[in-house]
Amino acid sequence: MATKIRLLWFCVLLLLVPRVWAQGTVPTFQRTLGGNAYTMAGHDPAVAGTTTVPVLLVPITLTFEGHSERMSAEADVARVLESPIFKPVALGGSAPMQYGDALLHATFPQGAVGHTVLEKPEVQPITIDIPAGNGYLLHSRKNGGAFAVVDSEYVQKDLFRQIPWTAGKLIVAFTHNTTYFADADATVCCTWGTHGIDWATGDSFVLGTYIANAPAIVTDRDVQPLTQQLGEYFNDPKHDPRYYFKTQDAPGNFFPPWRMGEQDEKCGGSGVGTNYFLLEPTNTNAKNGFPASPAFTVKAGGFAYHLQNVALLHWYLNGVVVSGTFSFPDTAALKSPAEPCMNRREREATRAETASALPQSGAGNEHKLIGYWTGSRFGEGSEPFRLKDVSPQWDVILAAFASPDPHAPDGVLRYEPPPGIAPDELKADIALLKSQGKTVMISLGGGGQYFKLNKASEIPGFVSSVAAVISEYGFEGVDIDFETPSLALDPGDTDFKHPTTPSVVNLIAGLRELREKFGPGFKISLVPEGSQIPGGYATYGGQFGSYLPLIWGLKDILTFVDVQDYNTPPMDGLDGEIYESNSVDYHAAMTELLLRGFYPGGKKGEFFPGLPADKVAVGFLTDYNTPEVVDEAMRYLVTGKMPADAKYRLREPRGYPALIGAMFWTIDDDRREGFRYSNRIGPELQSSPAQR
Repeated sequence: MATKIRLLWFCVLLLLVPRVWAQGTVPTFQRTLGGNAYTMAGHDPAVAGTTTVPVLLVPITLTFEGHSERMSAEADVARVLESPIFKPVALGGSAPMQYGDALLHATFPQGAVGHTVLEKPEVQPITIDIPAGNGYLLHSRKNGGAFAVVDSEYVQKDLFRQIPWTAGKLIVAFTHNTTYFADADATVCCTWGTHGIDWATGDSFVLGTYIANAPAIVTDRDVQPLTQQLGEYFNDPKHDPRYYFKTQDAPGNFFPPWRMGEQDEKCGGSGVGTNYFLLEPTNTNAKNGFPASPAFTVKAGGFAYHLQNVALLHWYLNGVVVSGTFSFPDTAALKSPAEPCMNRREREATRAETASALPQSGAGNEHKLIGYWTGSRFGEGSEPFRLKDVSPQWDVILAAFASPDPHAPDGVLRYEPPPGIAPDELKADIALLKSQGKTVMISLGGGGQYFKLNKASEIPGFVSSVAAVISEYGFEGVDIDFETPSLALDPGDTDFKHPTTPSVVNLIAGLRELREKFGPGFKISLVPEGSQIPGGYATYGGQFGSYLPLIWGLKDILTFVDVQDYNTPPMDGLDGEIYESNSVDYHAAMTELLLRGFYPGGKKGEFFPGLPADKVAVGFLTDYNTPEVVDEAMRYLVTGKMPADAKYRLREPRGYPALIGAMFWTIDDDRREGFRYSNRIGPELQSSPAQR
């Protein structure tokens, strides 16, 4: 659901990956720090001599299914060749050296006499065609700039399909104005590329992008993204991009888990970049936006280049001092070593439940506070969090999750109460909440769960298994949370009104059977990821827009839809501008796409008409969206009163008073954080103008 930590997939991946790691095509050396050996690319600076690395420079042209527009990096080749990647310049007080060579000298300054030089490269352009499900284009109406968002795995695979094994060479591939998502899932976004050793060919490589004339929302420039991945490559040349969570058994350098950002308690990662995103510790955004970081500017070849400030090797080791600085080229970018992060249990153990849930006052109105409940424990040794103890501010409670039964045919789901809660206790709690006027539904699926219903013969198993859960516990309906890669549209499925993807068609039929079985009071809600609804505006296919057929096929019996505005990449709004998540503008723009409708894929054809406001809620994530952002976004959407710092202007100046309300993942986390969301947003919703 919210975290997108695909532990199940990761465990499967570990079983599939060979235990003998590819060695790569570039020389490496090792240094022992803190009792552990770390591998670096190139020539050991402490050893006299120079290692020259042959390079194959690959500018990539991207084409997009259904669009004539191309994103070509060929025009950027000259700038890249003149940049500090290949031309020696003075960086961080050093003598003129290339970026990678200077990085090694900054890491190991004592007695540094050896050098690593990237040879003037051979250039081999290629073209990669991006299917609808693997990427899309964004545009800014204000400056006419375009930006691509594509699947890094897909690009890497096609890159090495076209480029044969290159003994002894480093492949430096780059796109133009492109950001990447990982794990073949656009909600795991965004990164400037990847690096390491390709698992299919054994080639050492760097995949990045060059930025020129980009939309204003993109703050990094020219070779900064490419130098970010190059710097990480030198620091971790054995990295395998399949490992989104670096472990001690995985190839490459492993570090004690480090904290991302001064104010962030969570783990950035245990490799040289954050999990999934490969963001540097100097990056200022952690999730779902274009990577951003203050740059180091240097002039070379008559042009000002922006270089990435990267963490030096010993920054990660917290106390193992190799040099007096922690970052390169700007020695002040990181002023102190990494701090250890706390895992979830440690964080919970440091907190105390000092706040109380506010009672719900007044008769309320049509606006609802909707939340997912998992029943997790507050800390080590604590009692499980029962439904009866949920704050009275919550109006609709979605129990998470009924998930696919691995021991049954496809489509069959099962549900077990959270550990420590007996079935009879849960049934009693559900009955209690319903007697208080609350709605309690069962959510099906969840992040990391793969659901498929590819055969019509599997519909009865789906219906009977879900009906059994509903009847046993007294749930009032189902919430559909089948995330990517579940329900991805098949190639050629281009009409949301007449879907052909079996799993989608059969799910619609199954949900209609459930509604018929339980009657008109049976509730159905959908909680798509950003790629699965607003993503359909940019491109239609695969994961993008995959919930549009569900909305259309269930529109007459659908209770509400709440888009996860936190599991979502950058998107275009109806005003022709690009917006990133975790902002009032983003929530307003993405919600209006669902309310006003759009042409899927941005092309004339069947218009998706959107939904009435009384069937739409806005999805937020605790500890990602602040209560202040949630408050401002909901007030703007409901009343139309535009915040002073907002840029997106609603097409309905009066706002949408009939909007159902706000959804959160999760009720449990809200409780852990002292009810700072429910205590603020609940009363605000209750006092907001009702439908008029």
